[in-house]
Amino acid sequence: MITIDAQDLADRYVAQWMASDATERRAAIEHLWAEDGTHFVEPPVEIREAASGIGFDHTTLEAKGYDAIETRVTRSYEQFVAKEEFTFRPRADAVRLHDVVKFHWETVSVETGEVVGGGLEILVLDDLGRIRADYMFPGG
Repeated sequence: MITIDAQDLADRYVAQWMASDATERRAAIEHLWAEDGTHFVEPPVEIREAASGIGFDHTTLEAKGYDAIETRVTRSYEQFVAKEEFTFRPRADAVRLHDVVKFHWETVSVETGEVVGGGLEILVLDDLGRIRADYMFPGG
């Protein structure tokens, strides 16, 4: 595996969610992710409870491949960042162990500068240092 600075990767990862230009966003995705990379998200409690209510013992939200990841990142940008309500930033706690990078990120109110949320990110990298699997735990 190539040398990767964990904090630099965390910074670039969070930056893709903040990219306002669609071309820039897609280029960031293609640079960060393996072509068949998968983004997994722990669903919110409401989704888990609704799924349980109709007989599912688990739920998995996932986006696989550049196009699906681009849709996911774009929708997040449109919902949170484009409205100038929130911004995202990585904490300075990224660490790497073999092919895994772990870090926390924060959601910050643009109006007050207050941290209003965040989560834990666990990235599994391929041999080229690109994201093969991304496990996002909002609120973590």
